[in-house]
Order: sequence, then structure tokens, then C-alpha cells
Amino acid sequence: MKCLSTALASLLLLATAPSVLAQDAQDTTTANPRVKMETSLGDIVLELDVEKAPITVHNFLQYAADKFYDGTIFHRVMSGFMIQGGGFTPTIDQKNEGLRPPIRLEAQNGLSNLPGTIAMARMPAPHSATCQFFINVVDNSGKLDYPRPDGNGYAVFGRVVEGMDTVEKIRNTAVEVNPKYQGGPVVPVETVLIKSVRILDDYDVEYAATLAAAAMDEIKAQETAGKAAEKAGRKN
Repeated sequence: MKCLSTALASLLLLATAPSVLAQDAQDTTTANPRVKMETSLGDIVLELDVEKAPITVHNFLQYAADKFYDGTIFHRVMSGFMIQGGGFTPTIDQKNEGLRPPIRLEAQNGLSNLPGTIAMARMPAPHSATCQFFINVVDNSGKLDYPRPDGNGYAVFGRVVEGMDTVEKIRNTAVEVNPKYQGGPVVPVETVLIKSVRILDDYDVEYAATLAAAAMDEIKAQETAGKAAEKAGRKN
């Protein structure tokens, strides 16, 4: 498939100095971004780790900013595994309009597929994730953390900080076999709609873009150095 492809906020004491409060307010544009996902079963707030998964976070934020996720669904629900969404319409058709290019896999970032974390879904190829994501509902670290299950792993890029009750509602929704989606009885009987995904706290998406670009530059530099070393080794 083309499109296959989680904290309580620190409490500020009323006695905190005004200058500190101003600094905290200023830092919301570059701290870890938060997004609010409104679904037909309730809201989910996610905090995304832009430092450890800059490419993945920027990709997700761009989809949110473009309102790509609005009107998509959670199409794959496995109560003993995860809930997956972001790439299909209520008619169980893949959403292709507005689809962005696949991104580099960031599975070796130190983040683990623990309950309440969000990760990118992908095809068998490692660098194939586009829009679809999943939220782990059990500890899948032994199954999905690098290098499992296929030598590549699945990239975690954030965690649920509010709305695990909504995640549980989705997890426990009735599912059935749908002829338009292969994979057995995983499609919710009643549509679980993603009404909207919005970026909170006036986060500066361009900051995430800068981090993502720097990460790609580093990857390319490492690949170039690796090829040079390989070539030198052949000559020797």
C-alpha cells in the first residue's frame, strides 16, 4: 500500500518570577511540539520528540498543518497490539491527495515502542513511511524496536500525554473483516473518525523543518563517508 506505511505539564508556581514565565512562554515555539487529535471517541494530546526524531516529527507536523488527517480514520485496530490510522477515508479507501514523499526511518533514536507511544507505520522497505501512524496499546518494544522485526525497526516519535482513555475506547471498539482491507477482523464496525489534528502552543513548524534538514544532511554525510571508506578499502 502506498500510504502505510506517546506527562503531565510542569506546574508553574504562582510565585515564579515574571522573567522566568516570559522565557517559558518564548520557548513554546521550539520545545517539543504537542498536537491535539480530535476523534469521534474523544480527544488525544500527543507530545512529539523533535530532538530524537526530527525527520518524523516534521513530517507529521506538516501533515497536521496541511489538515491532511482531517476526515481520515483509525482503520486498523488490534486490541493486543496497536491502533493505526491516518491514511484511509471512512469508505476504507486510501487517501492519496496531499500525500508527501516517504521519509527516512528513525528507528535508532532511543525511543521505544511502549504503551502510549506513537510510531510511524511503513511498508516492508525501511524508508517507506508516509502518513500512517500507530499508537502502541501494549509493550511492543520486544517486537518493534530496532532491529526487530525485520532488521529495521519502527520509529517512535512521541507519546500520548492526555487522552489515554480515548485510546482505550478505540482499542476496545468492535472490529470486523472488511473486503476493502486485507488483514482479517481489524476494521472498526463503527467508523472511528479523526475529525482534526491541530498543532498546539503556537509551535514553530519551521524550527522542526530546520532540525529535519540538519538530520538529513548528517545522514547524507555519513553515507558519503561510508562509500568513500568502502571505495578506499577496495583499492587497498
